[in-house]
Parts: sequence; C-alpha cells; structure tokens
Amino acid sequence: MPAYGAAWLIATLVLMLPAVEAQPVDAEDNQNVAPLFASHAPLQVSIEAPLTTLMKDRPDKEYLQGTFSFTDDNGIDHTLDLKLRTRGKYRRQKSHCDFAPIRLNFRKKQVVDTVFAGQDKLKLVTHCKNNSSRYEQLVFREYLAYRLLNVMTNKSYGVRLLQINYIDSEGAKPLTKFGFVIEDEDDVVKRNAMHSIKTGDISRDDLDPAQQNLVNVFQYMIGNTEYSLLRAEPDEYCCHNMDVMSATKGAPFTPLAYDFDFAGLVNAPYAEPNPRYKLRDVRQRLYKGLCKNNDLLPRTFQQFLDNKDAIYGLVNELVMLSDGTRKYVTSYLDKSFDHISQAKTIETNFINKCDTSH
Repeated sequence: MPAYGAAWLIATLVLMLPAVEAQPVDAEDNQNVAPLFASHAPLQVSIEAPLTTLMKDRPDKEYLQGTFSFTDDNGIDHTLDLKLRTRGKYRRQKSHCDFAPIRLNFRKKQVVDTVFAGQDKLKLVTHCKNNSSRYEQLVFREYLAYRLLNVMTNKSYGVRLLQINYIDSEGAKPLTKFGFVIEDEDDVVKRNAMHSIKTGDISRDDLDPAQQNLVNVFQYMIGNTEYSLLRAEPDEYCCHNMDVMSATKGAPFTPLAYDFDFAGLVNAPYAEPNPRYKLRDVRQRLYKGLCKNNDLLPRTFQQFLDNKDAIYGLVNELVMLSDGTRKYVTSYLDKSFDHISQAKTIETNFINKCDTSH
C-alpha cells in the first residue's frame, strides 16, 4: 500500500478550503428533466390491479393488467391503462418482502400532457412489509440516499415519492403506502447529453477518475458496499447496482449508482454485510476507492463539505420521517462528515483502506 504521511494529509487539509465551487446539481436544476422528476412534492396515486395474484406469482417477465389513477395540479382526474409485474432479485423473494417491488408500464400516448409525459417503464420501490410502519420508514431512507446523490451530481437517478392507494381487483382490503419511482436510465443519459454503455466487466481505467471518486465517497457516506464499479452480475450488463454512460465513443465512463437498501443509512432488517469484506453489520463503512486516485480526494471531500447544508436540509425537510429515523440518519451522516474533515480519520478510513490494484 502506498505510504501517505503527514505531508499528504497537510496538503489535503490545505486544499479543503471554500475555493472549490459547489456543485448545484439537484435534478430540477436541469432543463431536460422530465415533468415527473421536476418536483419533489409527494404525488398521490391509485393502482388497481390483481394484486393478490401479482404478489403470489411474482412474475418478472409477464405483465398483469391494471389501471393507474391520479389528480393533477389543476384538479383534473386521470386514469391510465397500466401493465405491471414484480421486479428485482432480493426484495422480490417472498422470504424477504411480502410486497415486492414493481415495474410499471404505461402507454406513452396516454401520458401525453400529464405529469407522466414521456414515461414508459418505471421502477417502483415499495414498502416490503404490509403491516410495519418501520418498513415504510426504510422507503424514506432509501429515497433520501438517491436525493443525497442528486445533490452531489446530476449524473444520478432522479426519484419521486408516491403515496399509493393499492386497490386489489381480486377483493383484498385496500392498502395505502408510500413508495417512490426511479427515473428511467434513458432519461438520465439524455439530460446529461451522454450515451448508455452496455458492456460486460470494465477496467478501472475506463472510468472517469473524479466521478469514480465521488461515487466511492458517497457509497462510504451512506455505508454501502453492495456495488461494483467494474464487475457485472451473471448475465447482466456492467455493473453491480451500477449503470454506465459516456459522453462520446472512447470517452471515460461515468457510473450511475442505484439500489441502496443494503446501505447502513437505510439499515434494513434483512440487509447483510457484503461477504467479501469483514464487516460486523451493514452500518460499518468501508471505502472502496483506488489508492491511485488519492490525489483527487481533497477535491472530492470538499464537494461534500460544500454541499453539507443542502444534504442536511433534505433530511430536515422530509416531513414523513419519524423522529427516530431523522435522528438515526442525522447521526449516521454526522460520522461521515467527521471522517472526511479530520486528518486522522482520513488516514484511517481512506488512505489506509484504499484499493491498491490498478
């Protein structure tokens, strides 16, 4: 492992001054953002479908038929045809969640001139357990993780909270729960004027070093190790819980992180630490960045420090958080900012833990 002593740490702290321009990057600042993700106000909707069958059979390819209803800001009611199926891997298993995540499939012609204009297929993150308010708080925690990354970079997935009235056309009792939808990859690529990259495993040199650092420090901040910037899952495109895009052919790749329910910030009851690392639980952080990018760390840390108020502002403004959740999330983030602000903790948690491979 490279030796980084007092000189490097002093240089780090000297560079951590307000000279670095903060990155005003929330999704709504981008002119190309789709209407659905141009606001962060929770949207009340209804989904009527054969939910008993959906959650019993959990199809991941065949869609079931349903309807999707909402009232827009002008008081106009909309009812759209909807196809839906379950999605995901871990949370789709009945042993983990009695209400699986859902893929929503709209008819593009029907969403014209609505807040869902331009939407086709959307991932819906659901509450997992029907009879637990604790699990609904986990929805808000994971939603926050996406929003925190939005603060740091436009090269991230937008999200929108939905308060959903689930109506089972097969007669089960209606259920109202919060969830959130995730911006489609094509829309993220478009608003960043990039191209989606579909490939297998990649090398570290393929990735933009600054964005690579930002994502790794962000994942450290939220306590997530369940991702890879390089390796694809079997029969999947690169990478694990990470999509890849690029500005032009031959340009460095930009990672797009998603799926944060195994993060310590969320601290889901079913989450287990990545078996590749010796971690006591998911709340324990581990930095997965490259040692060769350490010279970029001061600037990366400064980006987070410059946006600290905006990050805590999101936590304080989300009124659906319980007192316990707000206290936990705030405390968890406090430790992250402590770790990137002090020479000793920088050396312990980043310099001594970085990846030496090239």
